[in-house]
Amino acid sequence: MKAVALFLGMSMGWATTALAGHRPAGPAYREPTDTTADKMLAFQRSVGGWPKAVDNAKVDYRHRMSTADLQAARRDDGRDDATIDNNATTREINYLVGAFQQTGNPAYREAAERGIRYLLKMQQPSGGFPQYFPDDRLYRAQITYNDNAMVNALRVLQAVAEKKGAFALIDPTLVAPAQRAVSLGVQCIVKTQYVRRGQPTVWCAQHDRLTLLPCQARAFELASLSGSESVGITEFLMSLDQPTPEVRRAVTAAIAWFEASKLENMTIKDVADPREPKGRDRVMVSEPGSTIWARFYDLATNQPIYVGRDSRKHAQLADIEVERRTGYGYAGTWPEKLLTREYPKWQQKWGYTAPAATN
Repeated sequence: MKAVALFLGMSMGWATTALAGHRPAGPAYREPTDTTADKMLAFQRSVGGWPKAVDNAKVDYRHRMSTADLQAARRDDGRDDATIDNNATTREINYLVGAFQQTGNPAYREAAERGIRYLLKMQQPSGGFPQYFPDDRLYRAQITYNDNAMVNALRVLQAVAEKKGAFALIDPTLVAPAQRAVSLGVQCIVKTQYVRRGQPTVWCAQHDRLTLLPCQARAFELASLSGSESVGITEFLMSLDQPTPEVRRAVTAAIAWFEASKLENMTIKDVADPREPKGRDRVMVSEPGSTIWARFYDLATNQPIYVGRDSRKHAQLADIEVERRTGYGYAGTWPEKLLTREYPKWQQKWGYTAPAATN
């Protein structure tokens, strides 16, 4: 929890390892507090989840908040903006569980448990998790792997199911539902792995909640194979203890796809360019020994695609508008650690070899 605490700018008002039911008696006693956790309580919605932004302003727990600010935030608890996008809800649950462990303040545990119940409620019959709940407008109701949203939700539920660390302090009646949710989520991941010409590949950032097929989100996020989100999915599958044959096949097929989809001897760079509105550009250039992957690959050809706000596919990053190519990650080294460090360890442990894959 230390890394989470530093990221959120944690400020403890008081800390102890005392738990609920083991506190000093008397009218002068006050529950120990954590100022970051108190802000999280104020932003929690009545449905149990948290927003990522309020009126287009990103929720940032490092900002100072007065008593009046906290009261105003609490009055918004009925808003329909709870989400797991951009780490919302999962980061709060993780933090609050740690804050309860440190302070013993039951309000933090209760808020975390409400958040966990929110995750359980939002899971769809397929096992997938939507980006928002209960808001189901546009693509918000689709199964969302984008930015690791579903994977983050499953990792929280996995911690509940396994009573991992501070999650051992959570309501024990949540363990069995969390176990079922993780199992159902894993089944969904296996079922949504895209099969091209009989060969399982990887995943799209979004999948249709009914057909489970890849689908479009924003205008520049077409149904396609993801060189980014598929990394988090594969890592989650590799975290499972005693993986089933189906999970092992899914992992090894994904690894084979990553190997076959490398853009070798290429890199992406930000460069100064006074001709552009912001004085800079982002370009893909040759660089011996460097390897990157595209964010999006065409479902039919497995070739990298670059898509701007006009939703048209292009073969080169330079073909889309500068606002998008400098404001979105179209290429990166996301699978590098997975291939060079994490998968070899997993392979050695479980004795599985990735089959060869072709484009």
